[in-house]
Amino acid sequence: MSTNDDAQIGTLLSRREALGTLGAAGFALFSGTPTPPGLTEIGPCVVRPAQEEGPYFVDERLNRSDIRRDPTTRVVSAGVPLLLTFRVSALSRGHCAALVGADVDIWHCDALGVYSDEVDPRAGFDARGKQFLRGFQRTNGAGSARFTTIYPGWYSGRAVHIHFKIRHATAAGGHSDFTSQLYFNDTLSDRVHAKAPYAQQGKGRLPNASDDIFREQQGDRLVLNTTRRGGGYAALFDIALALP
Repeated sequence: MSTNDDAQIGTLLSRREALGTLGAAGFALFSGTPTPPGLTEIGPCVVRPAQEEGPYFVDERLNRSDIRRDPTTRVVSAGVPLLLTFRVSALSRGHCAALVGADVDIWHCDALGVYSDEVDPRAGFDARGKQFLRGFQRTNGAGSARFTTIYPGWYSGRAVHIHFKIRHATAAGGHSDFTSQLYFNDTLSDRVHAKAPYAQQGKGRLPNASDDIFREQQGDRLVLNTTRRGGGYAALFDIALALP
């Protein structure tokens, strides 16, 4: 049985299907008439669930689009290239618009499950002082922030994921953070992780449905639709933040 690497990974919902999905989750659609705060529409303005930050966030303040290179050693993390684009919207008083000037941070493990600038004896790594696979970008006039990275590896107890945090100024002059995680289609992860350097980890990757955070914190709404791009993959992730 042949596999089409250029095919879309994941499911694209029709408007009717998406309406049913959002309705079941407690969301609704805009119709052009005023709607209460907290509702969203199908399209670029999509509300997503927050998830926990996890133990490996380090506020490095590395303003860069390509996060593969460790600035301390100049070594580039090995792995399948991934072009990840966020399209961030602000949802306020029933209206949706691009969120301009927000800082989008991402961080994730390398192909062998190691996080930079962290030490974890249980996982068997000490990467203190390193800064690979971390960085932030500020959203442009279209609300977009783009990163070049690698497809993440895995480590014990978690499905394959990328952490992200969106920080933005509030109308009252303060700051607000939104933190969550991104996931991948299990079939695609199997395909990628069968190759070097990922294959060094052997078997044992946790599928999405067996990950407690994925299962209990609406991870199904955070799975990337990933397409083939050259020798790697690309994904566009739409997210709307509900503002006062």
